[in-house]
Amino acid sequence: MKYQLVLQFPANSLADYEEIIALEDELIKALGKSAKIDGHDRGSGEMNIFVHTDEPKRIFEKIRPEVAKREMFQNLVAAYREFSAEEYIVLWPVGSDKQFRIT
Repeated sequence: MKYQLVLQFPANSLADYEEIIALEDELIKALGKSAKIDGHDRGSGEMNIFVHTDEPKRIFEKIRPEVAKREMFQNLVAAYREFSAEEYIVLWPVGSDKQFRIT
């Protein structure tokens, strides 16, 4: 797969961590074989879920309804990059000029 899609949320508590794990499990079911969830990480007040895909925009549109069911959706930043690139392109929120990074 050519791209890494990252779903990033603020996370400061055990409840946030548990919510991310539950979401990750739901996304694995929703995606089936169309993309691969490559785990998550936590640090510096944020949590990331990593998705490997050849179609980051389509995959994000596919999983966005599942994420939108959760309160954490209002703080979601989603971005992708080619594995060979260093800079991410922000997909969500639409029109964001925020520079995306993983800390």
